[in-house]
Amino acid sequence: MKKLFGTDGIRGVAGQSPLDPTTIHAVGLALAHHLGSSPRVLIGQDTRESSDWIVATLTAGLTAAGATVESAGVITTPAVAFLARAHSFAAGIVISASHNPWQDNGIKLFATDGYKLPDSTELAIEAEIFRHLANSHSSNLEPRTSSLCIDESMRLEYIRFLLAAVPELSLDGRTIVVDCANGAASAIAPQLFAELNANGGGTVILTHASPNGRNINENCGALYPAIVAAEVVKQKASMGITFDGDADRALFSDGDGKVVNGDAVLLLAARHLKSLNLLSNDTVVATTMSNMGLEAALKRSEIKMLRAPVGDKYVLEQMLSTGAALGGEQSGHIIFSGRSTTGDGLLTALLLLDIVHRSGKTLAELTADLKTFPQTIVNVHVREKRPLDQIPTVCEAIAAAELALADTGRVVIRYSGTESLARVMIEAESEPLMRHHADTIANAIRTELGV
Repeated sequence: MKKLFGTDGIRGVAGQSPLDPTTIHAVGLALAHHLGSSPRVLIGQDTRESSDWIVATLTAGLTAAGATVESAGVITTPAVAFLARAHSFAAGIVISASHNPWQDNGIKLFATDGYKLPDSTELAIEAEIFRHLANSHSSNLEPRTSSLCIDESMRLEYIRFLLAAVPELSLDGRTIVVDCANGAASAIAPQLFAELNANGGGTVILTHASPNGRNINENCGALYPAIVAAEVVKQKASMGITFDGDADRALFSDGDGKVVNGDAVLLLAARHLKSLNLLSNDTVVATTMSNMGLEAALKRSEIKMLRAPVGDKYVLEQMLSTGAALGGEQSGHIIFSGRSTTGDGLLTALLLLDIVHRSGKTLAELTADLKTFPQTIVNVHVREKRPLDQIPTVCEAIAAAELALADTGRVVIRYSGTESLARVMIEAESEPLMRHHADTIANAIRTELGV
């Protein structure tokens, strides 16, 4: 079992284990050794105030082990994946904790092909990290100041890539509200949407695009999609787009102020690709969290839905093994095989705008037939992640829910891969029944493991 890596890299409170300077330095040493002789490594970061010193400390470890490090500065996670592949870097690294609060941070790793590392590779790197820590004579390293020069051309290259994906896109007089979450999208979205709308035709209203190191994801972004939805109504806009801190996912709002999540995006994208004969095997990969309503809507369009474990890397693994062209998560990670190697919020936003533009319909009209089952997710803060199948009271509550819901709902209980949380997801035709069982299971977990 991995001790450092979660479903999206290494993550924690900046300055505390495993993101203390000594461990970060060891990560750099271990990664450089894993990559072989004199590897070239690309590094990017989000807007958290801790990102600079983490970049500096990690770079010190990498260079001490013979690596050459280049910086793309503040940039999105999928941009680093794209650039690592485009320029044959041995690895791409992103310093970000995605949707987490500013106090947290993380280290995400991409291989030279732009894909996230498989679990087996992460385990091997972990073992190397612990070997370096065991032999370390510097247990009290202090945060450093980065001296890397930022290559601004990389950000521009990524913008060119995004615009090339939608060469015929026009805003058609639409007003679009874009929430950058005070995160990495703030460094790209202003220029991207300005160039997209360079010939006029629409209005783009940017919000939460002024990061100060501590306001990333603060009452904005993909964690709070109702914020952009309310702004859409206020501005009488056609659509809203909202990103998370590192912009690897996006959520939307239609012109009526209704939140449009990743399930709806998967439905629209699947139908669009199928109409172009580009949906391989008429198959979409979603996750255990996707609503049964999505499965039903896809079935009406003669599209099969597969379910992967939660985590975009696991969605991608199933996409690659089945040849699927499209996959994603309800949370907004959407992967278009052939266009990207990971979830990309900005790319998803442009492609969705393009689908709406080509259809001649509104986003509300395109999603009208997606009837979702009532669904709730209860997050329980836990002090440890003990296997739930070893806790009798929790097992009993889960079994009772599964028996009561049978074919009319779903029960998905899992630990978060990035936070100290147990997530209780219940979906059912009966909303009262759904809430009863969600609360019962959450209370059982809280009693046994709650903080």
